[in-house]
Amino acid sequence: MELRIDSSVLTDAVAWAARVLPVRSPVPVLGGLLLEAEGEGLRVSGLDHEASARTEAAADVAVPGRALVLGRRLLDICKVLPRGPVELAVEGARLAVTGGDARFGLSLLPLDDYPAQPALPEHRGVVDADAFAAAVAQVAVAAGRDESLPVLTGIRLALDGEVMTLAATDRYRYALRTLEWKPESGAERTADVVAPARRLTEIARSLAGAGPVRLSLDAGSAGFESGRMRTTTRLLDGRLPRHDKLFALGEPVSATTERAALLEAVKRVAVVADGGSPLQLEFTRDSLNLRAGYEDDIASQRLPATLTSAEPMTVAFNPAYLQDALTSFDTPEIHFHLLGPGQRALITDATAPTHHHLLMSVKPPLV
Repeated sequence: MELRIDSSVLTDAVAWAARVLPVRSPVPVLGGLLLEAEGEGLRVSGLDHEASARTEAAADVAVPGRALVLGRRLLDICKVLPRGPVELAVEGARLAVTGGDARFGLSLLPLDDYPAQPALPEHRGVVDADAFAAAVAQVAVAAGRDESLPVLTGIRLALDGEVMTLAATDRYRYALRTLEWKPESGAERTADVVAPARRLTEIARSLAGAGPVRLSLDAGSAGFESGRMRTTTRLLDGRLPRHDKLFALGEPVSATTERAALLEAVKRVAVVADGGSPLQLEFTRDSLNLRAGYEDDIASQRLPATLTSAEPMTVAFNPAYLQDALTSFDTPEIHFHLLGPGQRALITDATAPTHHHLLMSVKPPLV
């Protein structure tokens, strides 16, 4: 194998494929990136037991061929290469990487031990990359971190006609976002699967700005493809709890306030909320007062707000959870739908309610 490629093009391709490489693996070849030179391009592929990634880049190929090298080491080399053309060539048991006056040699890994890239599942339709990335980011904050409950570390991806629903929950909060997508003619328009939140977040972030993304799904994996980039991730077994009954609050009291101002106030007041002690939100007809702390260490801030009830209402939240929820919205104003202390509270977009975030409130402490 021998080729010439621009250093920035090579770096982008290697970085894309290296995202899925395991940090540690008992199988050494899974730490490798497969380089395949043919025609007028270079294909770079990586995989582990959970995900795969492949991309293609334009290159001047002198001698077609394949090489498997340690992916993270190759990425480290790419990051320090001089700008301009880079030459890659297999020389015996090494891959030589030459850029300007710099030259590196990487040991080759055995190609015969490297697994084949998984095929893409059944193509279902197309979703806008930026809209998908934004939606995944909005719900991922509510995904669990406890690996002993693997399904709660995932994001629900449900298809129903031309509506895609993303949702995540760690049992203490539940985030949901809907967006439009375009089903493929003749393809199955319904699905309900759970993908690992970390993987889906990485995929969505890396595809942002890529335009239309082709979505593929089957019972065990999800695939995403845009231009010369394609990636897959395995799905998790099980289902997330349904949100329908959780979001049905009956006749809640509603309050509206400015999101950015509230977020800044939460960050400010929460500095005295030691040990995750709750942050109180005291709603009145035309204001919202934030309070945190006990005894000598206390903080408060008042903000404008509107409440639909003539009676004041005080609720309290875990300050970190409340901050995550507020950060996940991008609208000027938000609505609180409140049942009372220690009960469910739903936060929604004040203009177009496609994004919902459910929090469990706690009973305000006795002061």
